Amino acid sequence: QDAKQKEIQSHKPSQKVDEQREAAEMIQRNYRGYRERRRLQGFGLDPQTRWIEAVKEAQYKSLTKPVSRRHRSSLGATSPDSRQNWKRARLIARRAGSDDTSDTEDDEGMDEEQRKIYQRKTRAAKAEQEKTARMMGLEYFLEMVDQKHRYGSNLRAYHAIWKESETNENFFYWLDYGEGKAVDLHEQGRSRKRLDEEQVRYLSREERQRYLVKIDQEGRLCWAKNGIRISTNTDWKDSIDGIVPQDDKTPTFRDTTLQRTASGTSSDSSSSSDSDNSASSGEDASRYVNQELHDAKGVSKIKHISPGTVLNHTLRKTTKKNTWIFVADTSFRLYIGIKQSGAFQHSSFLHGARISTAGLLKIKDGQLRRLSPLSGHYQPPAASFRLFVKSLKDAGVDMSRVSISRSYAVIVGLEGYVRARKKIKHGIRQIGHHKDRVLHPEEVRRREEEAMDKSQSAEKERRILAEKKRREEEAKTEGSLKTKLMRKLHLGGESPKTSTDQTPKDVKSAPGEI
Repeated sequence: QDAKQKEIQSHKPSQKVDEQREAAEMIQRNYRGYRERRRLQGFGLDPQTRWIEAVKEAQYKSLTKPVSRRHRSSLGATSPDSRQNWKRARLIARRAGSDDTSDTEDDEGMDEEQRKIYQRKTRAAKAEQEKTARMMGLEYFLEMVDQKHRYGSNLRAYHAIWKESETNENFFYWLDYGEGKAVDLHEQGRSRKRLDEEQVRYLSREERQRYLVKIDQEGRLCWAKNGIRISTNTDWKDSIDGIVPQDDKTPTFRDTTLQRTASGTSSDSSSSSDSDNSASSGEDASRYVNQELHDAKGVSKIKHISPGTVLNHTLRKTTKKNTWIFVADTSFRLYIGIKQSGAFQHSSFLHGARISTAGLLKIKDGQLRRLSPLSGHYQPPAASFRLFVKSLKDAGVDMSRVSISRSYAVIVGLEGYVRARKKIKHGIRQIGHHKDRVLHPEEVRRREEEAMDKSQSAEKERRILAEKKRREEEAKTEGSLKTKLMRKLHLGGESPKTSTDQTPKDVKSAPGEI
C-alpha cells in the first residue's frame, strides 16, 4: 500500500501540470476568439492595423516636429525650405481630409452573392455621403497641427504675436524654443501656464472605439464596448477610458494633463493660473459674442446683424455644462461624448479628420430625444444633417420622440440667405460688366488681358477652346432651318465646306478663262 501511495503521489505533480496547461490553452483559445470577434465587429484593432497606425503617426509627428532653420541646415538638408513646407502642408491637408476606412460592416451570415450586393450598395451609399463631408475650419488647424494639441483659441492669440514679430522661425518652434518662449499673455487671460494646461484630447483609432455607439434590437442607442444603454444626464462623466459613472475613480484627461504640467511650477504662479482657469469656463461662450452688436442700442443694432453674428449667437448653446456632443464619420458610424472646452470637443473623436455631420444630442435610457446640428469646429450644412437623420431611420433607431432643435431652422435660413446674396452679387457684377463692355470696351479688354494667364499652356488651351467654339458655331449654322431652306432654293446657302472643297477638275472653266 505504501508503494501504491508513493506511485499515486509521484503522478500528482504531472497531473497538476497537465491541468494547468489545459486551463491555460483554454483561456488562450477563448481570448483569441473573443479578440477576433471584437475585431470583426470593429471594437478592436488587429496587430497589423496597430503597426500601420503607429507608423503613420510617427511619420506625421516627425514631419510636423518644430525644428529651427539653423538645425535643419546643420543636418545637411538639401531640399529647399519651400519644398519642405509644401510637403508638410500636403500632409496636414491629407490628414484633415482623411477618413476612418476601417471595415465594420455587418455582412456575416451572407453568401458570396449577397455579400457582393451588400458591399456594392454600401460603397454607393458612402460615395453619396462623402459629397457632403465636412473638413474642420481653417482657424482650428493650429490646434490640430500642434503636437500637444493646445486649445486653438489660446494658440491663435500667440499666433497673432508671432505674425507681428520679425522672426523667420516656424510658429511652434518660436513659441516653445525661440523668442516666443518668453511671451506671456496674462493680461489677455491667456497666461503661459493656461496655454500649456489646456490641451485638447485627440483620440487614436483604438481609443475612439470607447465612444462608439451601437443600436440594439429595440432601436435604442447603447455603448458598443459594453452594451449599456446611453443616458445623457449628470450621472456620467468623461475619463481616459471613455464615459464612466460619476463615482468611478478613473482620472479624466484634463487631470492627467495637469499632472504632467504640474512639475516645475511654483505655488506663487498657481494662484494666477487658477484665476485664468476660472475665467476659462466662460471664455468659450464669450468668443461667440459680438461686442459691437451687444453695445448698440435700438435700431442701430440692425447694421451689426450678419449671418456670422446669428450663427455665433446660436453656437453659444454648445458652451453649457453637461453638453453631450456627437460626431458621425463618413460611414455614419456614431460617436458620443461630453464636451469640455479646452479638453474634449468635436475635433477630438476623429483626430481632426473630416466628418459627415456633428452636433448636440440628448438621450434617455437609449431613446433619442433631441438632435441639434451645432458645431463650431465643423459647422456642418443642413443637407448633411438631413442625411444623418435619414441614416438613423434606416438603421432602425427609435425616432418616435425625437425633436429637432430650432438651430436647424436657423442654419437652413442662413444658408438660403447666403445663396441668395451670392446670386444677387453675381448678377450685379454681370450687369456692370456688360455696361462697361458697351461704354468702355477698350478698358474692359485691357483688364481682361492683364488678368489673362501668360503661360504657354494657357495660351494653347485658349486656342483649343476658341477652335472648339468656332466648330460648334459652324455646326449650329449648318443645322439651322434658314441655311437648309436657302440651300434648297439655291439662294447661296451653300456651306463654306462645299465651296472651298471643290477641286479644279470639278469646276468648268468659262470661255476665255484659263
